[in-house]
Amino acid sequence: MEDVDFSFILDDEFDAVAIAKREDWEVWKTRKYPAKEHARKVAQKLGVSDGLIYLPGKASQNYEDSDQPPPLRQRRYFFYLTGANFHDCYVTYEIRTDILILWIPYVEPRQVLWFGSTPDTAKAKQLYDVDEVRYSSQLPKFFESRLVSSTMLYVLHEDQAPAGARETRAKINHWMLQPAMDRARCIKDEYEIAMIRRANDVSSAAHRKVAEMLLRLGNEREIEAVFQAVCNARGARSQAYPIIAGSGVNASTLHYEDNDQPLHGKELVVVDAGCEWQCYASDVTRTLPINGRFSTKGAAIYNLVQTMQEECIRAIKPGVQFYQLHLHAAAVGTVGLLKLGILKGDIAEVSRAGTISAFFPHGLGHHVGLEVHDMSNAMRLGEGETATARAKALRERQVLEPNMIVTVEPGIYFCREYIEGYFLNNPSHAKFINKEVLEGYYSVGGVRIEDDILVTEDGYENLTTAPKGQEMVDIINAKKDRQ
Repeated sequence: MEDVDFSFILDDEFDAVAIAKREDWEVWKTRKYPAKEHARKVAQKLGVSDGLIYLPGKASQNYEDSDQPPPLRQRRYFFYLTGANFHDCYVTYEIRTDILILWIPYVEPRQVLWFGSTPDTAKAKQLYDVDEVRYSSQLPKFFESRLVSSTMLYVLHEDQAPAGARETRAKINHWMLQPAMDRARCIKDEYEIAMIRRANDVSSAAHRKVAEMLLRLGNEREIEAVFQAVCNARGARSQAYPIIAGSGVNASTLHYEDNDQPLHGKELVVVDAGCEWQCYASDVTRTLPINGRFSTKGAAIYNLVQTMQEECIRAIKPGVQFYQLHLHAAAVGTVGLLKLGILKGDIAEVSRAGTISAFFPHGLGHHVGLEVHDMSNAMRLGEGETATARAKALRERQVLEPNMIVTVEPGIYFCREYIEGYFLNNPSHAKFINKEVLEGYYSVGGVRIEDDILVTEDGYENLTTAPKGQEMVDIINAKKDRQ
């Protein structure tokens, strides 16, 4: 790959939309993270008027048997109440008095020489939307005065209660806070939407660069390198999840991460990659023809998945059950595979059997936020809930609301081991699969297309601008066609 040019043009195209985006970002990047608003929102979701919320941030640590630390990945629930992204912090929120306190470590001058400085209390008060900033060494005295018999202490997990809390007469509640915070996090505010939009802008630019350079790349790892380089150059060093660059049969593995196989001789490559922006995730997938043109079979599967995605995106609006969108995608996929001859038989019988899951084995999407698979109140078992009840809840509760951000990511895959092991060996499914026709599609590997969608008051906005479809193909072939 010695002839590959890794210079990147980082300026956006000079048009009115790009200028507006830059102006909007200039405003958002100067605003404080809305920690106090989030604390009040969590208290409202808890449904209580008194009590103390306590969350620890990520503690400093080294790898096992090493003097080197892993990269910081702040605890997301802590970040939601503070916006603070450094080690050894804590947060308390007194619900009745509406006082949010960030507790930070004291860094003495010799440590600054080696590791740099973290903000002191005065600087942290300027940076963060909290009522007070105190040093964490004062926490024990704070708890001595606050944890009395009438206090309800809300923690995420039982083992996160502060030292000595059990010796007090305070009540410790470790089952209400996480569901309440999940419900709060499910609906994004304007700041969060701006961060996720920014993450999508950077990820989309990286996907575009991969398309532009694809014909000069020879290995999956080079795709990963190009994507990561663009994100780094634009200020997003962290990926929301490990980059997936699966070519050929590797595209049929949903969470393929090796990224070390040559592209030569393969037809398609699935690039599933999204960066983080200030701890907020993006999740974007594109499937590209490695040689710049889809084969007949590859084009058929790509067009089918694109239809599944486009129809589901167009249906997004408040009040829609997300599970119904999944069922629609599965129905479109079933019809498409019947037309291609991969499935056979009566459409009603094939649909009732659920044989589409041999090729579309995952859900249509998920929430995106501080986690790439973000939390929601419907994604957790309640007290006494069974797995069956959870499945029913997922279907009934996941009604789209304004300011939710969800992915729409249908896919069709040809994973030989999975199809032969679970479907061709099962008579109830095998009778609906044409093995001879299917054999010609294994080389396609898989196709997935994924965008991040904001639910608006009357519909949706697609936050992902990475090229796809014919635009993507034109970008891949642009330099070759000019020669």
